[in-house]
Amino acid sequence: MRTARQTVSENPVGAPAPAGPPPGPPETGRPPERSARDRLAELSAVKESARQGPDPAATRRQHEKGKLTAHERIGLLLDEDSFTEIEPLRRHRSTAFGLERRRPHTDGVVTGWGTVHGRTVFVYAHDFRIFGGALGEAHAAKIHKVMDLAAAAGAPLVSLNDGAGARIQEGVTALAGYGGIFERNTRASGVIPQISVMLGPCAGGAAYSPALTDFVFMVRDTAQMFITGPDVVQAVTGERVTHDGLGGADVHAATSGVAHFAYDDEQSCLEDVRYLLSLLPSNNRELPPVEDCEDPAGRRVDALLDLVPADPNRAYDMTAVIEEIVDDGAYFEVQPAWAANVVCALARLDGRVVGIVANQPQHLAGVLDIPASEKAARFVQFCDAFNIPLVTLVDVPGFLPGLGQEHGGIIRHGAKLLYAYCNATVPRISVVVRKAYGGAYIVMDSRSIGADLALAWPTNEIAVMGADGAANVIFRREIAAADDPDAVREQRIKEYRTELMHPFHAAERGLVDDVIDPGDTRAALIRSLAMLRAKHADLPSRKHGNQPQ
Repeated sequence: MRTARQTVSENPVGAPAPAGPPPGPPETGRPPERSARDRLAELSAVKESARQGPDPAATRRQHEKGKLTAHERIGLLLDEDSFTEIEPLRRHRSTAFGLERRRPHTDGVVTGWGTVHGRTVFVYAHDFRIFGGALGEAHAAKIHKVMDLAAAAGAPLVSLNDGAGARIQEGVTALAGYGGIFERNTRASGVIPQISVMLGPCAGGAAYSPALTDFVFMVRDTAQMFITGPDVVQAVTGERVTHDGLGGADVHAATSGVAHFAYDDEQSCLEDVRYLLSLLPSNNRELPPVEDCEDPAGRRVDALLDLVPADPNRAYDMTAVIEEIVDDGAYFEVQPAWAANVVCALARLDGRVVGIVANQPQHLAGVLDIPASEKAARFVQFCDAFNIPLVTLVDVPGFLPGLGQEHGGIIRHGAKLLYAYCNATVPRISVVVRKAYGGAYIVMDSRSIGADLALAWPTNEIAVMGADGAANVIFRREIAAADDPDAVREQRIKEYRTELMHPFHAAERGLVDDVIDPGDTRAALIRSLAMLRAKHADLPSRKHGNQPQ
């Protein structure tokens, strides 16, 4: 019996022998099969090409401007070898105005995640070498994806901005891409920290995304932000202005208040972004990271007795007070160049992060005005959103008087700070260092608006107004009718100060929990914050409040 194998392998009797090798497979016109190794080599080459960019000359131009490439910036921001890129092979699909002939990989934005000090951080970085970093449909979709991942993972998001705005050739789809970014910025607000780093131009509607984030870093000379550029400004108003004069780092750090920090170079800027991230929790469900502290919790700060003059009219530097109190004298001041009459800073007490709000007598005597109220209000809201306890150091003579302030809306702007404190549920401790007058005393987290603890130094003067002004109002007629008005005025000022402005007056009425030795301030704050660590407070059930605008 023959098997099928025999039938195939043997020739039947009498059949001619085959003339040559058996015939091969039919021709298909396809190239020969490539091995997995061939394909892997091709993938590596494509990814390396995407990383290097489409044109070495573009990289050279970027460096000549003092700017790094997207991957170089990410390398400085994240821990070494921790970056995982997503969608590096993405390309646009537009066919308008010849774009189909230019389809570089990444589409001008690098996205992904890595770690900073071992904790996950998401990042996207515009690549100015590709379409000037302009945003199109595919570009926006990559950013949307990384923003969604950051929110889902509960990790901070850092944007490295260096782009020319919307990609004009893609029309309304580019604008819709920005809309998706703005919506995600808003949804993530108060949920994950969002940090914008401005490393190049940011014009038009693109500027609203940084404005929606928690912190804005800018590099001098290379970064600008504005809604309308210098050419449009000149055409409409006749004003001539440079790009930096209109929206440079120093303008936004000191004049507009849009930027929180300004730097001379990208390296120092990104180093401070890393430092800021080390002070923040990953999301609103976590507490800020705790560090081991070698600075003794009970350390006395006797230097404070000499730093702060007893005379309420003498200036001093409040940051020197902060340095004495916090761990190792280290603090990170937010918006130091704008509204300098109030200090907002992040620091540590016994290894735990706190937010500090303090009046600065060196500038405008530490009064509250419109910019100071806005600056402090937003900082208080940020700290409350991310579980950072608040310490308020009070030395305030009141709100700044004047026509400009009243017409500028000091009432509604001052109410922002009042609203922020009243709405905050994190541990809150205030310390009246020296004077605290009028409505400004109430607004600076007084006991009456919900501070958990209110402490004061023996130099405190808490009153409706200073003794001089109070005497002039209360005893106006008596002083005017006196034979020696100056002598009567001095006597009445002394009486008012003795009766209503002595350092124990507020404590006697329970509006100050204790009058403490200034040298014990650090220890008292650390003990109090430890007691309040498990604080839980519920806000009224509501969709949201209607914050003053």
